[in-house]
Amino acid sequence: MLPSSASADGGAEERDLEAVEAVPGQTVEYWIGATPVTWNIIPTGRDPIGGTTYEAAKTTIQTVVYKAYTANWQAILPDSGSVSGDNDGIPGPLIRARVGDTILVHFKNFDQNAPHSMHFHGVHYDVPSDGAYIPGVSGPGANVGPNQTFTYKLKPGGDSFGVWPYHDHSPSMDDSITGGLYGALSILGPTEKRPDHEFVVYFQSMKIATQSGSTAVMTINGRAFIGNTPTFRAKVGDVVQWDVLALGDDFHAFHVHGHRWLGPGGIPQDVQTVGPAESFRIRWTEDKPGTWLYHCHVESHMMMGMIGEYVVGK
Repeated sequence: MLPSSASADGGAEERDLEAVEAVPGQTVEYWIGATPVTWNIIPTGRDPIGGTTYEAAKTTIQTVVYKAYTANWQAILPDSGSVSGDNDGIPGPLIRARVGDTILVHFKNFDQNAPHSMHFHGVHYDVPSDGAYIPGVSGPGANVGPNQTFTYKLKPGGDSFGVWPYHDHSPSMDDSITGGLYGALSILGPTEKRPDHEFVVYFQSMKIATQSGSTAVMTINGRAFIGNTPTFRAKVGDVVQWDVLALGDDFHAFHVHGHRWLGPGGIPQDVQTVGPAESFRIRWTEDKPGTWLYHCHVESHMMMGMIGEYVVGK
């Protein structure tokens, strides 16, 4: 059954969004660091559907991720194990704001081995805050060296409503994006109410070691296979929002079992395609209790790890 309030950005009206009083023009500040971490892509060591087991030594990588900090990068903010996308590492912290706000992202590079930066899709900024390296042209915000800092100033305009990626765009971007140095911005409309739950789903191919070298697995938020990928939870009556994004070289097809939403033109759908650096968001009022699958519906991608569970309580 299609929830009567279900909708997706891209032309369909969001019928379940309650208008609320909003104070325009707030300044929202984030302190974020490019932070070296040890990351296990398959921490359980198992693919429970395919029956394959994996050695931790072959699924664990040394990488650099975005982490949120307290002011002046004094300490890493806590990560809630029950919330995916708050401060897990892959993806980086979800940057939330509203149309008309000013976003200040104070960035520090804690990686001693390479420069990094932050480049933001979907919002307005002047050239110094672009974060994209152009040899002989770009400024310090595109090539932040070890222990250096830069503050990006962003303005969500009326055309910034929705969900957008951010990622490294420094000289080391090729390796760092493959390693998980990316995140999402969630921009509300001027009077939108925030959902009860916001689920970030980032599709990306990553490499694990094998006897003969390496092989690709397909990840959601830097993890592969059920039990490793996020398990999202909601209750009947909750307004849920799915933020779906992709980076890398592949196109993906986002699907949630037992649910539909309204796509462009108000057409019901239960699969939506997302390509490299593309993004969309979907909202509905939950009315389907049970344990459901969500996954990429490119079948080989699903079997290579792009699958997870969505649990809805009564």
